[in-house]
Amino acid sequence: MEIDCQPEEPIASSFDEDSIVLGDVKDMRLEAEAVVNDVLFAVSQMHVSQSLNSALDVAYINVETREGNRFCLELTEAGLRVVGYAFNQVNEDLNTQYHETVYSLLDMLSPGYREAFGNALLQRLERLGQNGQ
Repeated sequence: MEIDCQPEEPIASSFDEDSIVLGDVKDMRLEAEAVVNDVLFAVSQMHVSQSLNSALDVAYINVETREGNRFCLELTEAGLRVVGYAFNQVNEDLNTQYHETVYSLLDMLSPGYREAFGNALLQRLERLGQNGQ
């Protein structure tokens, strides 16, 4: 018995190769670098921890506020939160609130950050006004 069948048409794919490896999870190490670059101007020190193990789903950021307070932040899909009160310190018993943005977290932690951010915003608005925009 002979069966007449047509070869299947190739299935067109509309995904990028990163979605295979990462799925829908963002690479938190890259997100952490972006966070640092975004607000570095308004804190004393900030860097992604090299000694704590970051992964695709979690990264750790060390920050020193303008007041001299040091924190270790955890960045996940849930947001950012304080996990330690020293660089590279993770206290598993610490139950702190997640913040959707680094701005919200730093605004809560540091009046100096709030002032620096406000000043930077004001300067930018003044430059835009001078350029007639």
